[in-house]
Amino acid sequence: MKLVIDCFKLVKGTGKSIGIYNLTKNLVENLAKNHIKEDKIIVLGTKYNREDFNLPGVKFISVKYDPHNKLICILWELFLVSMALKKLRANRVLFPRGFAPLRHTVEEYVIVHDMIPFYYHKNFPGVLNPIENFYIMWRLKASVKICDGVLTDSAASKQEIIRWTKGNADKIHVVYPGQNRIRYESGGTDSVQSDYICAVTSRLPHKNAKGIMESYIKYCERSEDPLSLVIIGLENTDEYTMPEEVRERITCYKYLKEDADMYDLIRHSRIFLFLSYMEGFGFPPLEAMQLGVPVVCSNVSSVPEVVGDAAVLVDPYDTEHVAEELVRLEADQELRRQYIAKGYGNTERFLWERRIVEYRNILLR
Repeated sequence: MKLVIDCFKLVKGTGKSIGIYNLTKNLVENLAKNHIKEDKIIVLGTKYNREDFNLPGVKFISVKYDPHNKLICILWELFLVSMALKKLRANRVLFPRGFAPLRHTVEEYVIVHDMIPFYYHKNFPGVLNPIENFYIMWRLKASVKICDGVLTDSAASKQEIIRWTKGNADKIHVVYPGQNRIRYESGGTDSVQSDYICAVTSRLPHKNAKGIMESYIKYCERSEDPLSLVIIGLENTDEYTMPEEVRERITCYKYLKEDADMYDLIRHSRIFLFLSYMEGFGFPPLEAMQLGVPVVCSNVSSVPEVVGDAAVLVDPYDTEHVAEELVRLEADQELRRQYIAKGYGNTERFLWERRIVEYRNILLR
């Protein structure tokens, strides 16, 4: 049996594809480690991702086209990939970006990580490029309808797929993505003390940076000696209205080039805050748990099923509630210890050595 994994459009470290790139890289690596001898794993890649996908146990084929060319990418996912699969005589193909070609030639599986384009179309019209977003929504709907199976990152995402594609429940498999154990050398932020809350967000509306700011303002009003706030994902707080004495307590890091720097900032914090409205899965709370930090996070979308009972769940729309829970957790050292212990246990569920079994059962059976 030949399993082909289409990695043509995956380019390391670009925009919204970072998470998909990393997931696919780890998936290929772990499938190859455990593949059965008679199975053949073939990766369709490019010179831009050869280093990560040309692995032992994998046959890597470099596609001649340039993935930076948007027109070529559209032609590839609509038509050209079908021609490549026919030449390879593939039995099964996986599309990690969720788009299957128009021509159905082999057994096809797609990974649909989330339905955020539909969420933006309904809740934040005009934020994303309307033409690109319409194309993505059309392609996702068509791909779910035509493919043989859909892998998605959470039960919450499965319900969203069913909602927006009007059915297809029987072919949708919930397979939680795996997580690597965090091992790293200090990135140079060891001098930072633990008297702060660390939050991960971005300027995208569904990441709810505004809710983080409003919650922190109310937290500062309630706490006798408030912790400062470190935000990963924003350049500054200029667009948000707040008292200057609160603004002075906030430090922003728009982008951290090295993972070690991000892990240092999280590891040295006293509380980790994650208030996203919508997530296909949500890795940041799990990373904080691995690093021994108690987590306060949203009680919506996929986040509750990911964190289980190992985090303080809050309504991200209710900033008063968030502030109250931050004050409570800050003041109660024993409670923080309990959540840290639960967090360590929760992350074990998502390690790749456990998760890869489910991927193998679907893709290499």
